[in-house]
Amino acid sequence: MSDPKWKGKISHHAQLGGIETAVIDNGPGRGVRIAWINTGTGLRYKVVIDRAMDIMDAFYNQHNLSWLSCTGITPPAPFSDKGIEWLRTFGGGLITTCGLSHVGGPDKDAFGERSLHGRISNAPAEIISIIQPDPAMGKLEMSITGIIREATALGPNLILKRTISGVLGEAGIQVKDEVINRGNTPMPHMLLYHMNFGWPIVDEGARIIWNGSWTSRDEKSSEIFREGNDFYTCPPPLASHAGTGEAAAYIDVAADADGTCTCGVYNPALNMAVAIKFRKKELPWLTNWQHWGEGEYIMGLEPGTNPPIGQKAAREQGTLRQLAPGEQCNYHLDIRILTDQQAINKFLNDTTNVN
Repeated sequence: MSDPKWKGKISHHAQLGGIETAVIDNGPGRGVRIAWINTGTGLRYKVVIDRAMDIMDAFYNQHNLSWLSCTGITPPAPFSDKGIEWLRTFGGGLITTCGLSHVGGPDKDAFGERSLHGRISNAPAEIISIIQPDPAMGKLEMSITGIIREATALGPNLILKRTISGVLGEAGIQVKDEVINRGNTPMPHMLLYHMNFGWPIVDEGARIIWNGSWTSRDEKSSEIFREGNDFYTCPPPLASHAGTGEAAAYIDVAADADGTCTCGVYNPALNMAVAIKFRKKELPWLTNWQHWGEGEYIMGLEPGTNPPIGQKAAREQGTLRQLAPGEQCNYHLDIRILTDQQAINKFLNDTTNVN
């Protein structure tokens, strides 16, 4: 806010924006702690404190950004860790965290049995800090920080320290994650940000933006992800995607000279884009999930340490990271809403798709 027209005219920072915590009191999510964050730009979003501080609802002015599943927000279900039970409480949202030791479908080997996408999104956070903006003092930054555990007594003890921050007057979200092995034995570590975009930012004719070499996940996904097909343009709902119909591609995402990867979605009808930036050395893979079912119309962009192939396959490939006791990994995710045509053009030029 370089031109503070509000100076001398407000009594409380909430007239511009800030962080408001609350507890849902009705429906399946009753009792779940949340935090609404308002950037003062039209971008506002809901952090679900009791679900790993994942981001559910996200709006820019009147336009929804995220896909929300029919389950809505539900309390964490820490023992829904068999098979595909994870889907019973998968609310969608702008970010659902997958990991911290497994991302992908259910698998099993000599090292144990794991369910779809791991346990962390079913773990509540302990909030350790909320910093409100103080415009009168020239402090426009705001943040919320929490600790989430994937732990077992006498066993694994992985800690996720998450900070979600922003600046009043900027239509952006920054996520900083620190994953630490607080146990006394090495631990496998996988992390994936399951970002789910829905109508109207995702609509017929909207463009999916990423660049890199890719492979179709499986034969079924080749319906969409095949050479010569335009899988960068969102189609109308597809009958073939009813139920569990879907397609996915694993992308060795391209980075710029600074090692920054950029992806996102652009809807020319809304003159709006969502740009996502992350560091190649931290999150070397991107998955593009497309599920165009009637009434379940979703496009997912998923930066990760690995493709969602599961711990077993990553171990067999030699790509499964092991965190030594006390070892820490840091991750950074930057999400920006773009409505200025010059900024949109730069975003598109920086992430040129080869069609």
